[in-house]
Amino acid sequence: MYSARTGEKIDMIYWIEGDYIKDAVQEVTWFMRDWRTNDTKHIDMRTMDIMAAAHNLMDVNEPYMLLSGYRSPKTNAMLRRRSSGVAKNSLHLKGQAADLRLASRSVNQMARAASSCHAGGVGRYSGSNFVHMDCGPVRSWGR
Repeated sequence: MYSARTGEKIDMIYWIEGDYIKDAVQEVTWFMRDWRTNDTKHIDMRTMDIMAAAHNLMDVNEPYMLLSGYRSPKTNAMLRRRSSGVAKNSLHLKGQAADLRLASRSVNQMARAASSCHAGGVGRYSGSNFVHMDCGPVRSWGR
């Protein structure tokens, strides 16, 4: 995965034989920080699991481009002022969501893969060319 905003790249194993690797989890938390404020929040590894499972289902080698991971309240409020598509109580605020893009797959392909995991929320943002994945209740939106 690489950050669309900072250019950072992360490629790691974060889970082995039923256990999350502490150092890898800390690196994911830093990588998925609010890049506008550098604030961090523990990233819920269930979101990473959904992202990894969907990635495996799509059979791609290309890393995800991360558009948004954790969002501080300040950033979320600013984005809400700019767009009606930003939830007031977004799971991004809890470290439980990611907005992702793949150059080699369409929004529909990514959303179908994520939805097939039956493990969280999947939002299609075709106009902006990204898919939202989260570890909240199973639901879907967008087109």
